[in-house]
Amino acid sequence: EQERLMIDRKYKRVVFAFFMAICMSCIMSGVISFVNVGSTSGFFLVWMKAWCLGFTVAFPSILLLVPVATRLAEFFLNDQ
Repeated sequence: EQERLMIDRKYKRVVFAFFMAICMSCIMSGVISFVNVGSTSGFFLVWMKAWCLGFTVAFPSILLLVPVATRLAEFFLNDQ
């Protein structure tokens, strides 16, 4: 049986933000790169450069914005 790297649950917010930033920055940088340069021979390199930049912005942004988005969502949700 393989041993998994286990991270303490108190870091859940940071771990969540890390994986969300990876996924969203990958998707968004891919879409925006494709719209801007199309299916060229250098597309993958353009995408990877954009993804690296996007991730470095997305990760701290998510850490800062999740509490704000949570409060906004709670404000607009009905408490029936």
